[in-house]
Amino acid sequence: MKRTAALILLAAACLSWSLPASAQRENRSVGENGIEAKRAAKQYQKASKKAVKKQQKQMKKYQKAQRNAAKRQKRSH
Repeated sequence: MKRTAALILLAAACLSWSLPASAQRENRSVGENGIEAKRAAKQYQKASKKAVKKQQKQMKKYQKAQRNAAKRQKRSH
């Protein structure tokens, strides 16, 4: 019984020790949050541009395939 109580207290102490470290991360200054917001916005823009570029490349590839298919069909008739 004493061992169980000691284990429970030890587990509770470990949990209470780890909580303030993660809670401390949430209490940031306004400037740090602004920097993170800018970084996130920049990262989003970069990803968005990359996705648009990839989509345009796929569209060009599709159009080229359509043109080639039309040429092949024209030749066969």
